Amino acid sequence: MEKALNRQKVLLGHLQPSSPSSSHEQTPLSSSICAAGDSAAYHRKPAFSDDVVIVAAYRTAICKSKRGGFKDTRPEDLLTSVLKAVLEKTNVNPTEVGDIVVGTVLAPGSTRAMECRMAAFYAGFPETVPLRTVNRQCSSGLQAVADVVSAINTGFYDIGIAAGLESMTLNNINTLQSTNPKLEIFQQARDCLLPMGITSENVAERYGVTRLEQDQAAVESHRKAAAATASGKFKDEIIPVATKIVDPKTGQEKPVIISVDDGVRPNTNIPDLAKLKPSFKKDGSTTAGNASQVSDGAGAVLLMKRRLAMEKGLPILGVFRTFAAVGVDPAVMGIGPAVAIPAAVKAAGLELNDIDLFEINEAFASQFVYCRKKLGLDPEKINVNGGAMALGHPLGATGARCVATLLHEMKRRGKDCRFGVISMCIGSGMGAAAVFERGDSVDELSNARKMEN
Repeated sequence: MEKALNRQKVLLGHLQPSSPSSSHEQTPLSSSICAAGDSAAYHRKPAFSDDVVIVAAYRTAICKSKRGGFKDTRPEDLLTSVLKAVLEKTNVNPTEVGDIVVGTVLAPGSTRAMECRMAAFYAGFPETVPLRTVNRQCSSGLQAVADVVSAINTGFYDIGIAAGLESMTLNNINTLQSTNPKLEIFQQARDCLLPMGITSENVAERYGVTRLEQDQAAVESHRKAAAATASGKFKDEIIPVATKIVDPKTGQEKPVIISVDDGVRPNTNIPDLAKLKPSFKKDGSTTAGNASQVSDGAGAVLLMKRRLAMEKGLPILGVFRTFAAVGVDPAVMGIGPAVAIPAAVKAAGLELNDIDLFEINEAFASQFVYCRKKLGLDPEKINVNGGAMALGHPLGATGARCVATLLHEMKRRGKDCRFGVISMCIGSGMGAAAVFERGDSVDELSNARKMEN
């Protein structure tokens, strides 16, 4: 506690106007939630109104590629649904949006950029609102959020939308058509081309993650996701999408409304998973049952300065605090969250035990189990509503999906849940993580600055 009080003392000293008669030593100090834990130096901005906040976060249901509810839905129509929902549910004037940044991975860059621009028009944005795409593979949706936050903090604009989109029905993970001869002498460059399933096997072998541990993680993911679905926890974040399903035999189109994740298997169990054969190595431990599902989906997040949100009377779901992207060995790319999470948490002046909830993408059970064990995280704090093994992993959309899931869950938990973290591993050997604060969580310093403003 003494360390926290000293940090608070320094912070308050910086905020005081300087005068010959004032002395930092005279500032009375008392314990407050500003410390965010005895061992943490939480970075609270003096300019409370300049916080970048999330006022809306929505997603589509996540559906199985080629077989699920969105197998006959155009990717731009998925994106349109969440962009339109952001406008309709917040009543924000679309002309005020400074930029739309969309994380997306598999489609050719120029083609997908044009599809996303079309989606903005379909959603009701005028031609004056620009749009771009960003690709940091599995973290693209989270990277889009970080990019918008950075632009708002820089002063480029005050309101922005970060989104994520992937149709793994239409677009596949393709290997390079030709390779550079230098790959023969650069091992790490060669490892960038390893199939993701092989990197999962590498993690399991190198760090001793057993097949049983992986299957148990998959069972838990489905159990939690099934419980969350049954209790209606996802209803606040999922936007129903009116679309069609085409019968592959007759070609007949059937209109449908998709509003439920269709990859969740409530009856998943260890005996059944144990029967599955390894998918990538004959003697491996990664199977179709303990890896993320190949999926279609989209999500969108509306961000702005806190002062604008307050002026507009918009609810503040969360505050974006820090972001970190790190590099790791491509051969074990799944360990990325174990490196990125501590970096993002440290940047916020927090420690791991200050974090109340984690959304860690379950690309593979092997890497998910390793990261959880390596960081010593409480399983009760991680993916409390299931993860990608049950819900699915539409690559570019996952980050935006995680933001929606995390912030809505933090809102439900209220004062007992202040800080949350989102993280994922990234193909070719990286990891990304971000720290969020619950929107209505304030401390003594926050209240003081709020009154001044």
